[in-house]
Amino acid sequence: MRLRGRKNKNIARPKKRGAAKRRRVLEHKRRLVALGVSEEKVTQLTPRQMLDLLKCPKKTAAEYAS
Repeated sequence: MRLRGRKNKNIARPKKRGAAKRRRVLEHKRRLVALGVSEEKVTQLTPRQMLDLLKCPKKTAAEYAS
């Protein structure tokens, strides 16, 4: 069987970069602050918790409005 000319997809895939993740996390933090969550609270949240809060922005805004 001849494999010449076949592309190995696992090697050719782009790798995840830390800079892109940091940019996404920073954007999530800014969105939460805009929704009314205090900056102290945002700094204590993990990235997973931030994503969970951003899934329902209306609910999050109502919860932290008071």
